Amino acid sequence: MEILLVIIPLAVLVLVVVASVVLVGRRRSIESDVVDLELPVEVSEDPLATAVEPRELQGEQTGPEDLAEPEVQVTETAGPVLGTTVEIVGPPLTEEEEAANIAAAEAAEAEWEADHAALEELVRPTFRERLARARGAVSGYVGSILARSTIDETTWDELTEALLLADVGAGPTSELLDAVRATVRERGITTPEELVEAVKDEMKSRLAGPVTLQRAEVAPTVWLFVGVNGVGKTTTIGKVGRRLADEGSTVVMAAGDTFRAAAAEQLETWADRCGAHLVRGEEGGDPSAIIYDAIASASARGADVVLADTAGRLHTKSNLMDELAKVRRVADKGDGTVTEVLLVLDATTGQNGLQQARQFTEATEVTGVVLTKLDGSAKGGIVVAIRSELGIPVKLVGLGEGAADLVEFDAAEFVDALFDRD
Repeated sequence: MEILLVIIPLAVLVLVVVASVVLVGRRRSIESDVVDLELPVEVSEDPLATAVEPRELQGEQTGPEDLAEPEVQVTETAGPVLGTTVEIVGPPLTEEEEAANIAAAEAAEAEWEADHAALEELVRPTFRERLARARGAVSGYVGSILARSTIDETTWDELTEALLLADVGAGPTSELLDAVRATVRERGITTPEELVEAVKDEMKSRLAGPVTLQRAEVAPTVWLFVGVNGVGKTTTIGKVGRRLADEGSTVVMAAGDTFRAAAAEQLETWADRCGAHLVRGEEGGDPSAIIYDAIASASARGADVVLADTAGRLHTKSNLMDELAKVRRVADKGDGTVTEVLLVLDATTGQNGLQQARQFTEATEVTGVVLTKLDGSAKGGIVVAIRSELGIPVKLVGLGEGAADLVEFDAAEFVDALFDRD
């Protein structure tokens, strides 16, 4: 009996303690839930942390041909040190797309750092420094011609072979040498030295033409860049943007190549570096709507120049040339003025580049050519073919990978470098 009197109070005490612990635990859980509900959302004061809510483009639904006002509703983010701002629309990227974009951006970043590692300001290269391969294709023939004492049919044959090897093309070569033959007769030229100089003079006259990129009387000026994938359109736009920024111009870049993975990210890196404003859309979206909106954005901002990237191929059944023609028509409807349509060609493609030039000219009324990778090609004569057969001036040439290596084409310097034997 005495044992029961001891055990019963102890059991009651234990039950009371356990019940108290359970009640306290439930109370804390409820308080925690209430706190979680009442906590304010933390907002970063860092302007670079502004979020961008993606949404779908409306251009495909309404039809870019009928645009009366900008179609893309944009959300701005404050940019980095140089003041870049980016307008982004569209769905979030997949993991694979994001990885590809990061890789492309890092490659562009590495290129920029390599350009500026040892130079405080960009230095323009010379044609003679960068045309070693093209010069090598011609110099052997020139040396053989100059070693002769007279001008005979073998001399003319060697000239023909040299120009064809440099990829001037059969038609332009024949026309050029026919003109030189007439000059030889008129001037009474008898020595190989004089003959070579006559060839150079004729080539320079055929390549002569305006190379300055035209500006509109009223801003914004619009420059469209066209060309197949892989020729360097996006990099060219970045380098042109850098030049304009150095001149004090304000630039808007339009990421109109929505069909190539990472194209917009590459352009964003360049925009960052030259303090440009970037307008982009969802991958696979309507390029016309994006470029139209970029022009409207430039007009609202008082920007000087819009640099518009375009697709080099499509992932749909649409014809590329039809798409580019539509881009040109829509661009002309905006507040800006299209003063240049620049065809970007890879110099290493030679006569294939000439075929591209014909097709793009028909679709977009090309005003000038940007010839990239000229320093790595033995086919520099394509410059003559383009000018002779299409009447389109080569306005810019790429003589290397750096931002300073995109230079205005100089006909006299180019020809002298091509025939230089040293």
